[in-house]
Amino acid sequence: MNAPDSQFPFDNAVSAAADKVEARVVAWRRDFHEHPELGNREVRTAKAVAAHLRALGFDKVQEQVAHTGVVGVLKGGVPGPVVALRADMDALPVTEEVDVPFRSKVRAQWNGMDCGVMHACGHDAHTAILMGVAEVLAGMRDRIPGTVKFLFQPAEETPPVGEEGGARMMVDQGCLRDPDVAAVFGLHITSIYPTGKIGYRSGAMMASADRFRIFLKGVQTHGAMPWRGIDPIVIGAQVVLGLQTIVSRRMDITKEPSVVTVGVFHGGVRQNIIPDDVKLEGTIRTFDEGQRVEVQEHVKRITEMIAEAGGGKAKVFIDKGYDVTINHPGLTEWSVPVLNRIAGDRNVGVVDKICGSEDFSCYQKEVPGFFYFVGCTPPGQDAATAAPNHSPRFFVDEDCLKVGVKTLSSLALDWLASNRG
Repeated sequence: MNAPDSQFPFDNAVSAAADKVEARVVAWRRDFHEHPELGNREVRTAKAVAAHLRALGFDKVQEQVAHTGVVGVLKGGVPGPVVALRADMDALPVTEEVDVPFRSKVRAQWNGMDCGVMHACGHDAHTAILMGVAEVLAGMRDRIPGTVKFLFQPAEETPPVGEEGGARMMVDQGCLRDPDVAAVFGLHITSIYPTGKIGYRSGAMMASADRFRIFLKGVQTHGAMPWRGIDPIVIGAQVVLGLQTIVSRRMDITKEPSVVTVGVFHGGVRQNIIPDDVKLEGTIRTFDEGQRVEVQEHVKRITEMIAEAGGGKAKVFIDKGYDVTINHPGLTEWSVPVLNRIAGDRNVGVVDKICGSEDFSCYQKEVPGFFYFVGCTPPGQDAATAAPNHSPRFFVDEDCLKVGVKTLSSLALDWLASNRG
């Protein structure tokens, strides 16, 4: 049942408009899904977004922000503050295995490799949802007490090697200025939860993500005469084991969780040759900036000491990635009743911390931000066993799209009404 218009003046209008635009949101999502584009290459997607915003009569539509991003400004009929809503547009280098009529058959080059391209993380849904929100709010712009900025962002999944992009570049190019944004909202669909369910967390919700690269140098020799050389493969194996002690023995896990994973181990070209070189790569995930620095220091020190003990040499490079996604406590406290009202109290709950990362954190470092999850696993399927985001079998129940449209629209409108000053 909808709340009385006098208490929540936008609810009935948002609900009716979301119902009306739902079929178009589904069509947009399917179109984007069938024609996915990788980071910094979202040309077709951005063109469709910009055309839609212009057709709605937006006051300003700026293209080619951070390469392919689109920023739209919708001024309401009543003076007030500025709120931003964000959606990411890029796909992943994944070959789709979902049997749907709009299955992606696209192939492209990614960092020098030929690969399939798929919206395996739901960014097609995010883009379609925000386009739906744009249509909902444009239809009631005379009643909007302030301004809404729409941030359609490229390259959340990181840009190609050697390129800049994503949220940081959007911020650097002024997406939160002129007019100045006072708060930002964003969502992410996930198969971890059933359709209709919404998850949130105050404070640190998603981890920071840093990449490390380790180059080990030994002395090449015949595999039958290891004493004539220095074996970087053995050193590398010991480094892998040593790095596992960082979290288990060096971090206070009663305060925050953390993860150190080695995902790449390259060395050697033949079974009877001990090589000169070995390369390791991995990821560091933390929820606290102090622990983040501490883990990085441990990775470097442990690697160098193990290499020296084995007679080899090590070079360690740590590339700082996305910061911790931290939901502003005050904005979170304000947002939860809105979500409860729109989605139902029983469908909204606190989620565990997630070791995945998000560059929505770049916006949150500039202004208060709130990021939440919308379930997309269909009824009758166990969300615990559903294919996760980034899987070639990731499936989206499109009933989740209207949940996204209604909640984002309501958060924006209610926040503007509550902060008119």
